Amino acid sequence: MVSVNLVVLLTIKGSQLSEQPMYYFLSYLSFMDICFTSTVAPKLIIDLFLQCNTISYNGCIAQMFYAHFFGATEIFILVAMAYDRYVAICRLLYYMIIMSRQVCYMLVIASAIGAFIHSLVHVFIIIRLPFCGTNEIDHYFCDIFPLLKLACTDTRLLVIVVITTTGVLSILTFLALVISYIIILSILRTRSSEGRRKTLSICGSHITVVFMFFLPLIFTYVPVGDSVGDEKLIAAFYTMMTNKLNLSIYTLRK
Repeated sequence: MVSVNLVVLLTIKGSQLSEQPMYYFLSYLSFMDICFTSTVAPKLIIDLFLQCNTISYNGCIAQMFYAHFFGATEIFILVAMAYDRYVAICRLLYYMIIMSRQVCYMLVIASAIGAFIHSLVHVFIIIRLPFCGTNEIDHYFCDIFPLLKLACTDTRLLVIVVITTTGVLSILTFLALVISYIIILSILRTRSSEGRRKTLSICGSHITVVFMFFLPLIFTYVPVGDSVGDEKLIAAFYTMMTNKLNLSIYTLRK
């Protein structure tokens, strides 16, 4: 999967496609896919091969930070890609002015800054907690809900904070993306059949990726009661499977 992402990334960077905002964002989405998966998959594969299921405290905190950082950056880049499609369809005459290279740079930088702040909040939540008793995490990687379960204190308020910062962020972002594409689809009714077909091909890829990425996130980070952190299968889907399929969806479209 890493090799596929690298091929797509190098292809875009080595061609004139990188001059187009959509492919510019796609190259960064590819890079985030590589980084996001690399925070979880290599450690998991090594542990399965060596039958060694241990990780240091610092390594656990680092894994949680980078998983949330790269994951959140992907979310914000998907939002930037949706905005790009909205401008391309709804403000076509002003497209090159609105989506200038400087604007694209700023959107990517803003995505990274927002993701960094988001991840830092999670780290501050965990490092301030006392841990005692069992140190066995009921998960295949260090995520915040499994770590909260190990704390020797009442973490109900912190669970609400996490749901607010991650779960609600995922829901609001998902709703914003869905609304933006509803607007785009309503505008497409006035276009020619050829124009509708081409636009739906581009937007359909993005909509598919959005649903595949956000729905597992929402089910994971908007849990109910004691179900927090129990959906390891869902977590596996958005940490590894979705990233593997993202570029296939984009590159195989017509």
